[in-house]
Amino acid sequence: MPRFRNLAAHEVRQKSSAMDLVTDADEAAERMISRGLRQIFPQAVTIGEEATERDPSLLNKLADAELALLIDPVDGTKNFASGLPLFGVMVAAVVRGEIVAGWIHDPVGDDTAIALRGEGAWIQRSGNHVELRVATPAPVQEMSGCASWNHMQEPMRSTVAANLSGLGAVACYRCAAHEYRMAAAGHCHFLVHAKLMPWDHAAGWLLHREAGGYSARFDGTLYHPALRTGGIICAPDAESWKMIRDILF
Repeated sequence: MPRFRNLAAHEVRQKSSAMDLVTDADEAAERMISRGLRQIFPQAVTIGEEATERDPSLLNKLADAELALLIDPVDGTKNFASGLPLFGVMVAAVVRGEIVAGWIHDPVGDDTAIALRGEGAWIQRSGNHVELRVATPAPVQEMSGCASWNHMQEPMRSTVAANLSGLGAVACYRCAAHEYRMAAAGHCHFLVHAKLMPWDHAAGWLLHREAGGYSARFDGTLYHPALRTGGIICAPDAESWKMIRDILF
């Protein structure tokens, strides 16, 4: 947080594009979080977004690790670097390929959305425990949500962009952390993402599921953290998922 709205030009760098950034804050936060997690779970495999940028082979350890900890130190880096207070910190625990826990921390609001497999999802805020529940299903033309279609390849990109008007309202906050928190809390109906890097989705997927939601990849198969393609749609229930998919594709 001391670096928020206080970054020098040389502390912000492009990765794959002008929308895909890394800052000194991302790297320092990941080092600190990784160090702390290793102290608690010394046998765990830690897989951070920035560490994987340097060593992509880290992702190969995810599927079979007894315990893997996925770390996104600053989700929404473009917002962070732009001075917008819409970014988060995400960590997911994966046991032998199964997501068992997720945490999405909002450093600005200073609270954390937490999910434990089979035990529900909630916001922890100043000692208060607020249960999370997805939105009530609605007619598709009344559904609001977030769609990140810019990562899609043609012809899917043009098809989906043209069909978004069939939904009630669509936004993109450039921050999966807050989008998943919104969906799990019932503040929007759906999420659509094409890019499936595990640190962007594992914690949020579990949060949404434990809040009562339904999700699947674009082809209807179930999400798995080792899968990096195929997109994902999150919705209040299976029927809503099908309606959204039919509208978009």
